[in-house]
Amino acid sequence: MEMRRDGGYSGPRITGFSGRGFRLGETVFPGGILLSPTEAWPWDHAPSPSDLTLASLGPLAALTPTPEFLLLGTGAGLIQPSRTFVREMEARGLGVEAMDSRAAARAWGVLRSEDRQIIAALMPL
Repeated sequence: MEMRRDGGYSGPRITGFSGRGFRLGETVFPGGILLSPTEAWPWDHAPSPSDLTLASLGPLAALTPTPEFLLLGTGAGLIQPSRTFVREMEARGLGVEAMDSRAAARAWGVLRSEDRQIIAALMPL
């Protein structure tokens, strides 16, 4: 599936889906993906939503300044992350918005075009 380009913003731009993964321009991430306002990293060994920890977010865990919130894509369907994970994130001043990964990928583009300072962790589709 190909996605339309909505609005202009700097940083990683999800342009479509490829198999269970994501396309950013000509680069395909075949599994999950971690996104900051300036960079994208493969997230090939994403845990299940119930097993998420701050450490499982890799480079996103150490970003400063703290983003507004984490956009969490939980794969093909919405699965709420554990309350422990949500509390851990909230203790760092970071909210968690969970949705299926396709919806999260679309929301990423909309929110980044509004210049929102967010991060995303998108599990494979």
